[in-house]
Amino acid sequence: MRLAAWLCVACGLAGCAAYDGYPLQAGLSSKAEVLQTMGRPAEVWPTKSGGETLVYPRGPMGFHTFMITVDAEGRLLARENALEPRSFALIQAGMTEEDVRRLLGPPVPHWTVYFEARDELVWEWRFCDDWGQVARFDVLFDGMSGIVRTSYQRPELRGFGLSAPTCGH
Repeated sequence: MRLAAWLCVACGLAGCAAYDGYPLQAGLSSKAEVLQTMGRPAEVWPTKSGGETLVYPRGPMGFHTFMITVDAEGRLLARENALEPRSFALIQAGMTEEDVRRLLGPPVPHWTVYFEARDELVWEWRFCDDWGQVARFDVLFDGMSGIVRTSYQRPELRGFGLSAPTCGH
């Protein structure tokens, strides 16, 4: 009975998509291998060169959104985590919601909030910061002025001294 249960678990896990696509190699892997390894993407965007960017958000409990870029022939060009400080630094005034979405991937839906009195939309992503701690990054869209701003927080602080949980970074 125990053996049968373990076999069911092993078979179930074997059918799951890979979290980060680690075995995929730029220049060698194909789009078909990406889909087989990563599963169906949440979003697909065409690139200027005729390829595609496949988007794999791993939130709300994960810390990554993987952007997989393939060329027009279907070869893997790049596999990157969009939820990094270098990506956050690219957010600037005048960006549209689509611009931000293409840079960071979709926000966590149940953390998206619209503040009617301020005419402000807030998108949020969970990520692992440079100190290896769980944090959240917000992009705020001001509907009246068009200003886009960002904020960073650690809402999961806990215990004496308010330490943030680590995320193994």
